[in-house]
Amino acid sequence: ISRLVDKLRDDRIGLVVFAGRSFVQLPITTDYISAKMFLNTISTESVPVQGTALGEAIATCIRGFSAQSEKSRVIIVISDGENHEDDPVAAAKDAAEMGIKVYTIGVGSAEGQPIPMGGDLLKDKDGNIVVTRLDENTLRSIAEAGNGAYIHAGNDGNSHRFLRDIVSGKHLCLAFCNTASM
Repeated sequence: ISRLVDKLRDDRIGLVVFAGRSFVQLPITTDYISAKMFLNTISTESVPVQGTALGEAIATCIRGFSAQSEKSRVIIVISDGENHEDDPVAAAKDAAEMGIKVYTIGVGSAEGQPIPMGGDLLKDKDGNIVVTRLDENTLRSIAEAGNGAYIHAGNDGNSHRFLRDIVSGKHLCLAFCNTASM
């Protein structure tokens, strides 16, 4: 994402961080230096309410757009796709009805990974280690409902090219899931 920000010229970018709740980390702006600074501050401790509320993250992005950006609004959700709180497909449909495209980028693996939290691994109420797994079906459904597309983030550079191709001349809201797979 940092490399993408380096390539932005006339685009606007906003950052939303989410887990069980979402909040605007950076309002939509052309201040790329601030965007990179805020990117560097995102961690698994950024949102105190654990869980995954993809729909709320999309709704937070929708509220962040101004009327002037009506023709060029894009939401990019970067997540493992696990959702425990709400209906992200309905939120993506709402965005699409407002002319906002919703793209998704999947991070993580289907096998799963434990979530680091405060120097330890996140555990559930029974003391079991919580494992997060990539849910590509949910991410594809969100992208389809939002008239966007889905791509799995990998080391092959495809996700970087994907982002670069969809952002040109747009007002972006990047929503980052607050998980270890970031």
